[in-house]
Amino acid sequence: MQEPKNDPPSARTRTPRSNRERTEATRHALLEAARALFVSKGYGDTSTPEVSVAAGITRGALYHHFVGKRDLFRQVLQRESQSVREDIVAATPPDLSPQAALTVGAQAYLRAMTVPGRTRLLLIDGPAVLGLSDALAIDEAHAGDTLYEGLTAALGDAPDVDIAALAKLLSAAFDRAALEIDAGADAQRVREAMGWLIERVLVASGG
Repeated sequence: MQEPKNDPPSARTRTPRSNRERTEATRHALLEAARALFVSKGYGDTSTPEVSVAAGITRGALYHHFVGKRDLFRQVLQRESQSVREDIVAATPPDLSPQAALTVGAQAYLRAMTVPGRTRLLLIDGPAVLGLSDALAIDEAHAGDTLYEGLTAALGDAPDVDIAALAKLLSAAFDRAALEIDAGADAQRVREAMGWLIERVLVASGG
């Protein structure tokens, strides 16, 4: 009688990946490959065949998950902006006062934007490729939303202040600060200047 095979423990316990896991793995590989190419070559000089080759995935699979290069780029930006939001949330635990959370979150944003390629993707190529309104919408749904929430909590019922308008103006200032740092400015001085600006906003509102 033939003896039963003694498969290695890893072979006996390994389970096949579900369709959802395979789908997520494929999307992840495509987004990672696309991000690297968009950063190194720019949107205009990156092609979907290059992305497919870099990801090790067929071009047909790419178009199964994304409508085209522009949709792929949009998804890269949304994921990048979501990562910025997650970094801000992680840096501002709930036991902080609203005023401290606003100050700490502001610095967390500037740190998050130093991830290589992030400033170019979100603040330069994003508006150029998608248009300013679409790029701003992505920001307002993620990092910009944390700024609005932080201002609302920190300022409370501050008189004569439109918090939504203030959030957009401060967001523009933070974006410019991130661009300055990315261009080689003294990061510490830029962060201190933005911290000063946030303090002035809190003082002016009585916060």
